[in-house]
Formats: sequence, structure tokens, C-alpha cells
Amino acid sequence: MAERSVIMAVIVASGVPARDRHDVAQEILLNAWRSVKRGMYRPDPKAEPRKALRGWLYGVSWRKVGHHLKSAYVRRVVLSAQPLGWLPEPTGPSLEAQVAAREVLDAMAELAPWQLEAILSVDDPLSLVAYARRRGMNPSTAASRLRIARKALAMKLRRWRRCR
Repeated sequence: MAERSVIMAVIVASGVPARDRHDVAQEILLNAWRSVKRGMYRPDPKAEPRKALRGWLYGVSWRKVGHHLKSAYVRRVVLSAQPLGWLPEPTGPSLEAQVAAREVLDAMAELAPWQLEAILSVDDPLSLVAYARRRGMNPSTAASRLRIARKALAMKLRRWRRCR
């Protein structure tokens, strides 16, 4: 952050529009930090540390600004006061999809806590085996609980749809 002036000088000199300058500077700082953490910043031990850092940041900034200016977003951006007016029809989930989602949520709210936890474990980026280990149970038990919870949810949804 102390050498932000180098980054801003490259951004301004390269012709980045004023509306994008802070976003590009933030992206440069974030990518520079990631590069440092990956060990990509290896300055010459003979060089003065601050000069080496400024030179490296200049290179990172120059490359990132080039990518930004060549991106399709910058080349084809069309600013409009009413961007939704350009759309041919309303966007977003249909009313039927919203009603169906509400039915699923209401049915899930009626499940037992262990069933709800088993169903939500499917969305976990870890595998079912990792989920079972975290809970201190056998993976087969976790799979069985997930199967039972899915059946219970399916039955509740059938009842919901019959009642309505």
C-alpha cells in the first residue's frame, strides 16, 4: 500500500477511465499480494529493496492495466441510466419457480434436524466421507441418513402438492 503511487501513476498514464481507476488499483494490489504469497516476488539481493519493489509493482501494474483495457467489458461498455430497459422481457426466476422453491423450503423446515443436516451436507464442498468423519460416524451411516432424509423430503413434498 505504501507504493500505491506507482500503481496509480501507471493506471493514469495508461488511460484507464476515472470510473475504473480504484477498481483496477484494487485488483492490482490483490494480484500483487497473491503473487508475493506464491513466492513470485524474488528481488535481486544486490538491488535496493524499495527500488526493486517499485519496479516489480510497475510491471504487475502495467500487465494488469493492459488486460483491463483489452477486456471486452471496457471495449464494449454501454452506460445507460435504465439498463433494464434494454432487456426484451423481465428477468429473474419465474413465478412458478419461486412458488416451487418456497414449497421445497417449507417442506425442508418440517424435517427433523438430523435429516436437514444430512440433506444440506450435499451442498458441502467436502465429500460425504469427509462429512461423516467430521461427525464421527461411519460413511455408510452418513449415506444411509442422506437416503432416508431424501425420502422424507420427497414424501413431504408429495403431501404439500396434494394439499394445495
